[in-house]
Amino acid sequence: MKKQYVGHPSQVYGVEEHRLIGGKGDGMRLFQVKNGAGLEFTVSADRCADISRLSFKGDNFGYFSPCGYVGPQYYDNKGSGFLKSFTAGFLTTCGLTAVGNPCHDEGEDLPLHGDVANIPAEQIYAAVNQKEIQIHARVRAAALFSSKLVLDRTICCPIERNYITIADTIENLGDKRVPLMFLYHTNIGYPLLSENAQLFIPSIQVVPRNDHAAKAIDSWHEMLTPQEGFEEECYYHSFAKEGLAAIFNPDIGKGVSLHFDTQKLDHFIEWKMMGYQDYVLGLEPGNCHADGRNAMREQNRLKFIKSGETVAYSLTIRIIENLTQWKSVSDCRRSLYAGNP
Repeated sequence: MKKQYVGHPSQVYGVEEHRLIGGKGDGMRLFQVKNGAGLEFTVSADRCADISRLSFKGDNFGYFSPCGYVGPQYYDNKGSGFLKSFTAGFLTTCGLTAVGNPCHDEGEDLPLHGDVANIPAEQIYAAVNQKEIQIHARVRAAALFSSKLVLDRTICCPIERNYITIADTIENLGDKRVPLMFLYHTNIGYPLLSENAQLFIPSIQVVPRNDHAAKAIDSWHEMLTPQEGFEEECYYHSFAKEGLAAIFNPDIGKGVSLHFDTQKLDHFIEWKMMGYQDYVLGLEPGNCHADGRNAMREQNRLKFIKSGETVAYSLTIRIIENLTQWKSVSDCRRSLYAGNP
């Protein structure tokens, strides 16, 4: 940035805090971030400091569900009530002790995808300097006679460089070992998502979640126009090396890639939902699948966090700015995963 041309830095980059007025989102705090190079995103302070909106040079990348912004006071923690306030946005965090199907496990009735996405940050602030923008948040998922977990989140975006890093640590402040289930539920929407979008996931194995998804497994990577009556299709991907998922749409000449550590986030879910208005592609790295905590326990795959233990997860979101960058991502990664130099 050429300082001599600019009055206040926010003319080019920075963070502004806003509050919504009206509707079910009334009073919600939003941190609106722009990095000076075309990347803009919104952090929803009252919804786990998740990223509700993300765009690049005016084109939206995320999916905003029919319910829109919904304050945490409206959260329904019974069964699939989560969907009534599932804004989706670009990122919804799922967990921390349950992810996936509603179920009954070890005496607990667990809701769809856990409750952390509907917990407001009890502490949140932004820090801006000439190199980067940071948002720090603390979300406390704790209750009497229950688990006592704290999520500390740092979202970092460099000035004039188009990527975001999310660094999360979860600490068990209680005196008991408890289940730990965690999922970055990223959601791709129009105009990045359309029938012309190109999806690249260099996985070594793709497993359909159910018989319905199995029927379309040969086209798991192909997007469709919005379909009336479409039934969701979910696929579980496994990776040999680093975790990567990327999507690019030649119609807008832009895309995004997700990068994650498969040693820690050892599950990846592709949620393909090509419905009318319910038109979204979920790209979801996590430490579990989406069949519910009871299923993870039965399969002896459920993870735990001990008393006093801290576990760290992270996700890097990189903007693909043009076709050349897209070819670089897909071609280089294909060689890498094929074992070539």
